[in-house]
Amino acid sequence: MSVPVLEVHDLAFAYPDGHQALFGVDLHVHRGERVALLGPNGAGKTTLVLHLNGILAAGRGTVSVSGLPVAKEHLKEIRRRVGIVFQDPDDQLFLGTVRQDVAFGPANLGLKGAALDRRVMEALDRVGMADFVDRPPHHLSYGQRRRVAVATVLAMEPEILVLDEPSSNLDPASRRELADILRSLDVTVLMVTHDLPYALELCPRSVVLSRGVVVADRPTLEVLTDDELMGAHRLELPWGFDPRRIDSLPA
Repeated sequence: MSVPVLEVHDLAFAYPDGHQALFGVDLHVHRGERVALLGPNGAGKTTLVLHLNGILAAGRGTVSVSGLPVAKEHLKEIRRRVGIVFQDPDDQLFLGTVRQDVAFGPANLGLKGAALDRRVMEALDRVGMADFVDRPPHHLSYGQRRRVAVATVLAMEPEILVLDEPSSNLDPASRRELADILRSLDVTVLMVTHDLPYALELCPRSVVLSRGVVVADRPTLEVLTDDELMGAHRLELPWGFDPRRIDSLPA
């Protein structure tokens, strides 16, 4: 196979208070994959994600993006390559209009004028929000704000899109619309989620993190139908949802 676009090797990390969150995580994601990162609360998922663009620095081990180490001297480029969409879109939308929010990142990289305008509109078009370009973000619905938050990251032309609980607090229509958008993107996706049906719908592969280590890395259907694995790591399917009866799986 090709060189992984994301490679994590023997990653360990402890917080200043002594809490050990990661104990030697190995993970590789190849270009174009959509991978779900699953696990119970406290498993270390957020800690792992914050290492991917250098918000946290490894205590032991390495993280690299397309062969470029995540290190202080490379942070500007790493943060362009790895775009994180946080769970609450209001953490990413803080300016007066949708246009200003989406332009903020590429403008900081030096893009300006017509090239900047084109980048903004292309990103908004990819998430179906081009008609809202001059609206204040706080006038949008929650689902619309989440799509604009995705656009702020896409405007940076990342190699990897990391999504933290992308389906949380969305109504069914917004949930479906976001799924359609994510399937349409030509970008590598790592999706942190407790929404196991969403993981099955969007991600052919799932990695299960528990107590700071990877305990499974398999096709998502295999993970969700392994009753022993699911029970041991506090993963529960919604009532009435049986992945064994799913006729079509993500490609």
